[in-house]
Amino acid sequence: MQTLDGYRCTHSELRQMIDDLRALLTTEQLRIRPNARTAHELLCDLGERVRRHLAEEDRGLYPSLLIHDDPKVKSIAWGFISGERPLRKIFDDYHKNWLKNCDFNFSDDFVAETHEVFEMVGERIEREEQVLFPKLVEIGMFHEARV
Repeated sequence: MQTLDGYRCTHSELRQMIDDLRALLTTEQLRIRPNARTAHELLCDLGERVRRHLAEEDRGLYPSLLIHDDPKVKSIAWGFISGERPLRKIFDDYHKNWLKNCDFNFSDDFVAETHEVFEMVGERIEREEQVLFPKLVEIGMFHEARV
């Protein structure tokens, strides 16, 4: 199981990838074919990292929360589990729609949908850090190791 700092590090990496992609995902930048290719590769990498992050939480985090004595802890865990399913589905649909054919001619619809996905990932990270992590520290599952 990851540590609290491990999850925070993953969040930081995901945020950095999204920030880098936001700068690259403009109509002007995407007209330059090497930029479009780089954006495609970074988006695929981001998708894979988000999937791995969610899978890690499924394996290492949520099972113990779902059997916790505190009903509030169980409720928070269920909230995140049920909340992540749409994120996974949206990522899968997004990949099928935009990335699987390696078509680097990205449309305005692609850019708009990409920014929506970025918002969803950002909101998820924010919720984990503001709601889930403090609760995990409170119940003793994680220790606040930061100085």
